[in-house]
Amino acid sequence: MKKTLVSALTTALVVGAASTTFAAANPFSDVPADHWAYDAVSQLAADGVIEGYGDTTFRGNQNITRYEMAQMIAKAMVKSDVSAADKALIDKLAAEFSDELNNLGVRVSNLERNADKVKWTGEARYTYTSQRDEQANGSQKKDNTDKLQFRLYPTAEVNNHWHVKARLTASTLMDKDAGKDDSDKVELTYVYADGQYNNFDVKLGKMPLYSVADDGLVVDDFFSGAQVNFGKDLKATLEAGRYDLDRAQDNFSHAVAASTADKAANYQGIELNYGPNKFRMGASYRHFNSAAFKDVENYRNGTSESDDANIWSVGAGYRFDHNWDLFGAFAQNTEADNNDTAHSIQLSYKGTDIANKGTWGAYAAYRYLGNNAVVLPTYDTAHSHVNEKGWEVGATYVPFTNVYTAIEYFDGKDLATDRDAKTLFGRVSFFF
Repeated sequence: MKKTLVSALTTALVVGAASTTFAAANPFSDVPADHWAYDAVSQLAADGVIEGYGDTTFRGNQNITRYEMAQMIAKAMVKSDVSAADKALIDKLAAEFSDELNNLGVRVSNLERNADKVKWTGEARYTYTSQRDEQANGSQKKDNTDKLQFRLYPTAEVNNHWHVKARLTASTLMDKDAGKDDSDKVELTYVYADGQYNNFDVKLGKMPLYSVADDGLVVDDFFSGAQVNFGKDLKATLEAGRYDLDRAQDNFSHAVAASTADKAANYQGIELNYGPNKFRMGASYRHFNSAAFKDVENYRNGTSESDDANIWSVGAGYRFDHNWDLFGAFAQNTEADNNDTAHSIQLSYKGTDIANKGTWGAYAAYRYLGNNAVVLPTYDTAHSHVNEKGWEVGATYVPFTNVYTAIEYFDGKDLATDRDAKTLFGRVSFFF
């Protein structure tokens, strides 16, 4: 019923906007002025069901084409608040001009089908971050950020197996009433073609780079290249391409800024995940190659240099029931000599569903993030607190349907100086 109504409405819009164009190229014969349809359409016009040519007139003393007549009937078919007598006239006219209406219907159906292939969703989010880092003299360095983001997620169907997915992101800093570097801009965060064939999936383009095996301990970002996924209970992921180190956590991005090398590292990764029941586990290996690693501070001891980062990770979790879940992960960069390990353990209770008002969740976790072992971890409080260790707690809540809120707090120490490091994080997201 919904598609029928949409088709009829679309028909009316199309014929109303382009009636003169259709008439000029009409392949059908004229309808004589004495045809019975004139009386029927005249009656419908008098009853206010249709508006003739669109200028509120009906030219009953001249011939019109059957195509024009079908356009008027299509307009009448859109009406729902018509009398029984007018409905009978519309049905009679529809039967008489069924071929012409079918011709219009094919055109409108094609337009509708193409329109259905492209879907848009989006998110408006506000994020507040407050960092407190202890300095050498005992004072605290404060850094507060008020960030507003607008995201659009278009998804387009190519055929039964292939889709194109993308994300457009615009950001602004509310405390400055401007974007980064005082200039707002819209960025194409990712765009990729996704081909799905039963237990085989291939992605091409710029796509998410996420370490499922360790639940985002190593990286949660994007890369340009190709990815292949296959398997059912045991799933394997192979991927290769280029990764922008300037997007990574400070230890790597600062090295890129100091280096004359290409900031985009060559990247290859492999990952295995198994988890058909309550227990799940995974392992991954990720290789990054760039001359910028030679400029990473405290990366290698002595004078030896390396332009590689070889990071492997393992993770395992157990869901006790619908409420409780425990997950732990460990990662190491075998190419680095210092701050080369990272680990995390998290206990989660319940969780939110943005479609269900009132759902909520909470968690407690311990993080240890050596800055040479992680590229860009998924944790909201830890993007700036890499090379630190500490406890983190958080809670999420859905106060209204499609409205998500979160609050998180990190209390830890810097691994190099043992100074205090704290972060308060809050977010409100509106999904549409």
